[in-house]
Amino acid sequence: MKTTGITETHAEDPQRIPKHSTWNRIQYAIYALVLAVPVSVWLTLIRDPLNQDETGSVWDISAGFSKIWPHQFISLAFPAYAYILWLFTKILGTSEAALRTPSFLAMLGAAVLLYLAARELFERDLAVIATLVFCVHPIVIVESVNVRPYAFAILATNAAILVMLRLRRSNSNGLAALFGFLAACIVYFYLLFAVMLPALVLCFFVVKSKDLKPAFRQFGVAVAVFVLAFLPVIPSLHYLLHTAGTHVYEVAPNAADLIWTLAPGILPFIAAGTILVALVLVAIKPKPQQESSKGDGNWRLIVCLSLAFIPLLTLYSLSVGTPLHLFVNRHRVIAIPGISLCWALLLSRYLTRPTRLLFCAALAAVIAFQYYVYPYAGRHFVTWKYALALAEKNASADNAPVLVCSDYIESDYLPMPVNSPTDSRLFSTLAYYKLTVPVVPLPQDLNDQAIRIASDFLQQAGQKHQRFLAIASPSSVKTLDWLTQRASPTYSVHNLGAPDGIEVLEFSDSPSQSSPQGAVHGSGK
Repeated sequence: MKTTGITETHAEDPQRIPKHSTWNRIQYAIYALVLAVPVSVWLTLIRDPLNQDETGSVWDISAGFSKIWPHQFISLAFPAYAYILWLFTKILGTSEAALRTPSFLAMLGAAVLLYLAARELFERDLAVIATLVFCVHPIVIVESVNVRPYAFAILATNAAILVMLRLRRSNSNGLAALFGFLAACIVYFYLLFAVMLPALVLCFFVVKSKDLKPAFRQFGVAVAVFVLAFLPVIPSLHYLLHTAGTHVYEVAPNAADLIWTLAPGILPFIAAGTILVALVLVAIKPKPQQESSKGDGNWRLIVCLSLAFIPLLTLYSLSVGTPLHLFVNRHRVIAIPGISLCWALLLSRYLTRPTRLLFCAALAAVIAFQYYVYPYAGRHFVTWKYALALAEKNASADNAPVLVCSDYIESDYLPMPVNSPTDSRLFSTLAYYKLTVPVVPLPQDLNDQAIRIASDFLQQAGQKHQRFLAIASPSSVKTLDWLTQRASPTYSVHNLGAPDGIEVLEFSDSPSQSSPQGAVHGSGK
């Protein structure tokens, strides 16, 4: 019997490739090595400083277990991840590496589940290709250690895909119920990932198309379980729908963003080069004619394309056609499992087993070079850690107050905290990377609230001839310009630096100064 690269039972022909042959052992060892490369890259990021959104996750659990549930109403998700993170902090602590460990483990589990799902569709080496493409995708590399719920959402997504594919060979109501529960888990971790649900529904009926009578019964069971499991998510969904306009902080995407998601970095070049090698080898020594799948492989094509393009194009269409710009990297991660399966399906048409191994080795080598020999990635997100440390060092000598502009777009619509800034999620960064000096919280934008708070502060500081600092991201440059202009008659302004683009300005009392010296933003090193 000849194999086509895609089999119904995902088992290789033992007559063609002996299970325990030396070549098999070498092949599996190489595949294990190439899969270890991206996982090791994930580990290089595990000690990175936290970015703003990640400190928000820490803030969600900072008041203890009993306060996690109320915090869901100012988040975009049911607090399933928050409870998991809280539990891990009780075991591992709250260091940066400890906080990133849950996501690392979840993404590692997601990779294993994707491999198992790919085995339902392809031979072992093609399943490895799908898993490798998933693991080396730049979005997955970042989200593998992000202190956010995305890795867990992908874990639930891949589990749902695996169960859905196994339903092709099973009429079990229990398995259908598990499918419905896992589909609900996806939105438990992040509401916007509901864009995957239409793809799962379509794929369910595609894989069950040969026997629709039990399919409708199983689908009814899955829907019933999904509805029951979804009930606790409704309050968060209600909050999202009524505050949608306050969460827009990205520009509309373009076609290049869409193409990059489907074929990131050097991946298409490696694939094209490997296919070229495969074609040359076939020209030299034609491979045996393969048996026709007689159209049976069409369902695999529909499944792979649906899992990739339905969620991706839904996010893209909403971002292009509405003010809700949702096509950010962390949201696009929901389509990466389907995209990885599409790459495996594409390469199954062109690559023989030796060239599949060549593709995996080449891709792993390039990733290793990029992250180890010539690291280009750096930290995976902008962090306020170093800017706050600079402000703390400069302000602590005389307890100089620091004006801090929130980097959350929601701060433009909500009142500033009255007591401590760390009482509000809008200043979650200060809850993790603390300032011991007085802090004056400001919105992100230079709006009426920002002008009122800053004007009152400048009046009081001027009367006391008090030195102070201001710290803000590029999103709040208008506020820094306004402060510089208003304080110029009595203060000289010095740019202390801009670590990771977060600018730190010092305002020193200098009545003789009529204009700010050294106040050009971005001049600090």
